[in-house]
Amino acid sequence: MVTNERIILGIDPGTNIMGYGLVKQKGNNLTMITMGIIHLGKYSNHALKLKKIFERTLSLIEEYRPDELAIEAPFYGKNVQSMLKLGRAQGVAMAAGLYKEVPIFEYSPKKIKQSITGNGSASKEQVAGMLKTILNFKDIPQNLDATDGLAAAVCHFFQGNKTARGKSYSSWKSFLKENPGRKA
Repeated sequence: MVTNERIILGIDPGTNIMGYGLVKQKGNNLTMITMGIIHLGKYSNHALKLKKIFERTLSLIEEYRPDELAIEAPFYGKNVQSMLKLGRAQGVAMAAGLYKEVPIFEYSPKKIKQSITGNGSASKEQVAGMLKTILNFKDIPQNLDATDGLAAAVCHFFQGNKTARGKSYSSWKSFLKENPGRKA
């Protein structure tokens, strides 16, 4: 009997707090490995925040050796500067995955919420509560960015590698092919 087994790293990028979560799939069973946050607010220099995101993402990949990385895509907001900073944070996390040759899958915030709760407009608290039920963990963390990172990983599990629902990049070449306007 062949068992479908993989580890998925989920990331909720941010420039003040980045959330992450790791899950392990064995067949149709899903278990949480860990979740947490990276505090970046103590760094005033944006470039230093990006360096810390890159380094921490690399260390998570080296420690847990995920087979895939699921990341939340930046959403369009009213503040263009915030969106640019968020896009950079997402980009350096993706760069760490690409550097370690981990396939990347990108999901919109709405898609992640819909996948976890059935409601694309669900609150962070609703997502965290549903994840607690799905993964059977004891306590919801105080900072919900951790469960947001975990939600990206669980969303990817639910999608079953269907890249039509999320964008997948296995290398810089594939990323640039799908995003020709994003190269400098």
